[in-house]
Parts: sequence; structure tokens; C-alpha cells
Amino acid sequence: MASSQYYEFYRGSSIGMALTDSLDELITNGSITPQLAMKVLMQFDKSLADNLVKLVKTKTTLKGHLHTYRLCDDVWTFIVKNPSFKMEGNDVVTAPKVKIIACKNGDADTGKK
Repeated sequence: MASSQYYEFYRGSSIGMALTDSLDELITNGSITPQLAMKVLMQFDKSLADNLVKLVKTKTTLKGHLHTYRLCDDVWTFIVKNPSFKMEGNDVVTAPKVKIIACKNGDADTGKK
């Protein structure tokens, strides 16, 4: 899969924001070029997505109130209030609200023949 096909939404995570801040500082100091910073961000997108697919295998059950949902450009966004996540080992995690972003895996069938 070409790096341009990876979604960029992990850049909004705390680690993605820290990376972006660090790259901005390096650009400002003249240590790296903006082009190199973009290559680093594209590699970050690819590495994070690939490793999540490869390493996260735990199944969970979600219960909560579906507040909002939308589909745009093959990306689903769900806002769930008072979610309860029950993991395979019967551990339960709760929160006041979660935002779930779901997108098609590059290996997924497009449904077109």
C-alpha cells in the first residue's frame, strides 16, 4: 500500500501531536527540511496503522448511547456517550464519551467486480 493511502487521523493523537511539535521545532531551527518532516509524518501514519493491524488482536464488546454517526469518503465516525467496553478477559472500561473513527482496510474488498 502506498504511503499516500494511509489515513492521517493518528496525527491528532497525543503521540502524533508530540511528533508534529518536534518536527516543527526542528524545521524552525533549520535542522531538517519541511520535505523531510512530511516524509517522517507519512512513515508515522504507515507504521502506526500497520502495527495496529498486526499487534492488536483483543476483541471487545461496546455498549452505550449512539449520539452521532456519519459516513464521509468511506470513513465512519461514531460518537458514543457513556460507553462500556467489555474485553475478552472480562475487564470493563468506561468513559463519559468516545469518538470512534472506522475506515476501510486496504485489504478490504471494495464490493466492485
